[in-house]
Amino acid sequence: MDELISFKGAQYPKSVILYAVYFYVRFPVSYRDLEEIMAERGVDLDHATLNRWVGKYASAIAEEAHHRKATTRRSWRMDETYVKVKGQWTYLYRAIDKDGKTLDFMLSERRDEAAATAFFVKAVGNNGWPDKVVIDKSGSNTAGLFNMNCLLVMCGWCWLITVRRKKYLNNIIEQDHRFIKKLTRPMQTFKSFNSASATLAGIEVAHMIRKGQFRQAGQSGFAQFAAFAG
Repeated sequence: MDELISFKGAQYPKSVILYAVYFYVRFPVSYRDLEEIMAERGVDLDHATLNRWVGKYASAIAEEAHHRKATTRRSWRMDETYVKVKGQWTYLYRAIDKDGKTLDFMLSERRDEAAATAFFVKAVGNNGWPDKVVIDKSGSNTAGLFNMNCLLVMCGWCWLITVRRKKYLNNIIEQDHRFIKKLTRPMQTFKSFNSASATLAGIEVAHMIRKGQFRQAGQSGFAQFAAFAG
């Protein structure tokens, strides 16, 4: 397979880079921990290099993964969780389907109508229109879905997204947040928004692999992750 992501000019082999990136986004380790793990395998790296690799390759792999994930259901569960960037809380918008499969995710500096609308536009662009979306009683998420339904009316569609504001029905996505939080906890706080966004994209892909969303039976998690790079 041709390379989908360029590793031209990299000082280390592609396999080493991908292994380091995968290990960081799949397991709860810090860059210092990963530096030591790589040294145990005979690869001398500093944590700054590891940080640069994750920032450069994780988001590119996530973009390719979006194109390859298996078809998801049209009944969605949507919620946001909190992630610290430069000591400030930011908001990770996430959506899964009724079976728990990841649909989409987006890191935002704000938690408001504009951010919610931007997330729904992104999720629809990558997954198609849902029939139903379950949310909590967040006013901004409700407003975001109202805007999406307005768009459907303006485009002449004869149906609207059903919106259900039931917190107990959203337990499935609140449970799903736990995997993301487990991995971000050792990272403590991200130094930049772009770094946080790239790392979280990689974490989401590793989570999707765990959930079997790529129909690559028999392949290890690392093999599936590396395949997105070509």
